[in-house]
Amino acid sequence: MAQEQLRTHKDLVLWQRSMRLAADVYRYARTMPRYEPIGLVTQLQRSAVSIPSNIAEGAGRRTTKEFLSFLYIARGSWAELDTQMLLAHELGYVNDEEMAHMRNSLDDVGRLLNSVIVALRRRLNGGSC
Repeated sequence: MAQEQLRTHKDLVLWQRSMRLAADVYRYARTMPRYEPIGLVTQLQRSAVSIPSNIAEGAGRRTTKEFLSFLYIARGSWAELDTQMLLAHELGYVNDEEMAHMRNSLDDVGRLLNSVIVALRRRLNGGSC
């Protein structure tokens, strides 16, 4: 059976899950203290939205190499978000239950991101990585 061709970045499970993660971050950010509006909250939101944005931009590019470049940027944003969530938890802005949920989402997106990067690198290198 012929494989269905990807239509847009919205068809990527990685993009869908990273969008859900970003939405969760925005929801949690609304519950953070009012005295944090331009500090950690802004950083959390920027890194969270950067992940699906870079996946989308890369998927819209013409070559696998370009797509990979944007996936590496998304992975950097993922690492930033991971660090910022740990700090928010450490400061008591995110409770244990919320952090467990975020940890699951972060880990899921991180695994998918790495898997897509590995698969695309293999494609670029003719099957070897």
